[in-house]
Amino acid sequence: MEDVIIKETGRKGEDAACAFLKAEGHRILERNWRSGHLEVDIISETPEAVHFVEVKTRTLPCQAPPEENVGPVKQKRITAAALGYIHRKKCFGKEIFFDVVSVIFSASGTKIAYFPQAWIPMYL
Repeated sequence: MEDVIIKETGRKGEDAACAFLKAEGHRILERNWRSGHLEVDIISETPEAVHFVEVKTRTLPCQAPPEENVGPVKQKRITAAALGYIHRKKCFGKEIFFDVVSVIFSASGTKIAYFPQAWIPMYL
């Protein structure tokens, strides 16, 4: 039962993040895009770039800001999925951004925070 509630909260958070991004001028290209076992929550486009967006959703009380849960391992997985998307969809020549949207639900409302260019992948 708890698993169903978590998935429903995550879906609502992604819905809220999509609405927010659209209001910011993004065009949603994909949701929950998969490359094998890797996934990107939202892929959007602005005139200047393609955005790979990780959405972190929590309900109050939460112990830490949701965006802090996008650490190096998660960043690496999203980056690998993004490379798959770029090659499959042939979006060469556009800027690529990795963003995070934090969504917190509480009794008093919904708080959304957007972190554009939250990380820049490092290639060795």
